[in-house]
This record gives sequence, structure tokens and C-alpha cells, in this order.
Amino acid sequence: MSEVMLKINGINICTESFGDQTKPAILLINGAMNSMVYWDEAFCQLLADTGRYVIRYDNRDVGRSTTYEPGTSNYTVVDMANDAIGILDAYSVQRAHLVGMSLGGMIAQVISYNHPNRILSMTLISSSLFGADENNRDLPEMDPRLLEYHTKGASLDWSNEDAVVDYLVEGARMLCGPSRVFDEERFCKQATQDFQRSNHIQSMFNHAMLTGNDFYEDKMQDIQVPALVIHGTKDTILPYEHGLALVNELPNSTLLALEGTGHEIHSDDWNTIIQAISHHTSAR
Repeated sequence: MSEVMLKINGINICTESFGDQTKPAILLINGAMNSMVYWDEAFCQLLADTGRYVIRYDNRDVGRSTTYEPGTSNYTVVDMANDAIGILDAYSVQRAHLVGMSLGGMIAQVISYNHPNRILSMTLISSSLFGADENNRDLPEMDPRLLEYHTKGASLDWSNEDAVVDYLVEGARMLCGPSRVFDEERFCKQATQDFQRSNHIQSMFNHAMLTGNDFYEDKMQDIQVPALVIHGTKDTILPYEHGLALVNELPNSTLLALEGTGHEIHSDDWNTIIQAISHHTSAR
């Protein structure tokens, strides 16, 4: 297990792998503003121990991958999907399973639509339909308390490690479901690692400038890639109805509901999630 820096689509993408390269590959795609460290190392290793070759990576604007000036928009979700295909090419993976968290699940949908021959299955965790008009589907919006909390970032001293880590930890605490106990020690360790290895920690907010794409509004129903939808019933970023919408519109999909879980991959749910992914990916 070691980080590998790849040159893809003219930018740098930092990657790391777990397990035996001869085994079926799983590409982990993280959500907005999250570097690959939030795919917990122990989670990745447990997933690899099921007989999978697991790859995690930093998206653009997080971690050690290429970052841009905060407050600028330089790419699209489709570009991020193409980055993922570039990673598979670099690792000589012809066909892979995708596991996407939140925005990562939307990226997985774009990949599966544009490159169905490269994808064996996708697992969408705490995600939603990409390109979908939420108003037409009457889908609930993010809890406004989260937006209010993140306005504090404007006055934060982003050079102060302790202050930034505290800010990130408290933000994560708000995503923890009411039936789960927030693991502050674990997340503090990850947030500290994220701060110390990031090229420019504030660049993560550029993900908030990403928009949908009208081209995909009516395309998701054409995706035939088998999809496992995993969604917490107490998700405050993308409420549970977003998971139901995915299952309703993706023709080859199944739902795993995590009762009382929020917008998170909580350690209490690891065994359930890993067993479900193992079963889902074993059939292909």
C-alpha cells in the first residue's frame, strides 16, 4: 500500500491501492470536498480482504491531486468521470466495479452511462440522481443548518491546523445519524491527515461550484449497469428520498437502507456495507 501519483488528462491525480492486483478491481470515488483519506484505511483493507483489488484516490481540488485557486470553476463532473477512467487505464484495469459516496455516486453514474463497457457494477452510497431536476421529483433539500454552519468557513484562519481540524470535525459530527455515536477520535485523525497532506485545503470548496448537466436529465434510466443503492434513513445532506429516487429510476438496481444512519460510512455499518458490496460484485 503506497501512494502513486498519476498524470491524467493533463493534471496530477494521487491514488493508493489495497490488495491483490489480480483480483477484481473496485474503484472508490469520494464525495464533494473529501479526499481519499475519508475512505478509512481499515475499511479499504477489509474490502480488499473479500478478494478485491481496491483503489482510492484524491479527486481534483482535494488532497495531493491538482488543486485550483479557491473560488474558481475549472472542470465539470464529466471531467471528473473521465479522470476515473484514466485511473483505470493507468492501473491496466479493463473493467471495474465502482463504489461512489455522495458526489462520487453521481460521478459513477456518468461513468456508467458514458463507458458501460468498462463497468461491471456500481454501488451508490448516500447519493442521488445526477442531472436530475429535484423540483420535478419533489426531492427534499439539504438541512439548512449545514449551510449555515459552513458559512463559518469564511472567517476561519485556514493556516491554523487546530482551527481547521476542529471545523471539519464539527461539520462531520452534524452528518452523523441519530442512531450512531460520532467517532470523534477517528475523524479527528482523518481531518488532521487531510490538512497535512493537502496542496491547498480551501480548494475543496470549489466542488460546491459544480453543477448538474441537462444532457443527463433523462439518461440515467438508460443505465443498465447493476446498481446497489445504500442510503441512511437519516441523511441530512441527501435525504433518504434521494436513495429511493435512484432505485425508482435506475432499471437494474436494489436498495439497502441503513436505519438511523446519516450522510456517512459509519464504522457500525462497515460489516453490513462490505458484505453487501462483496455480494453485489461477486455476481459479475
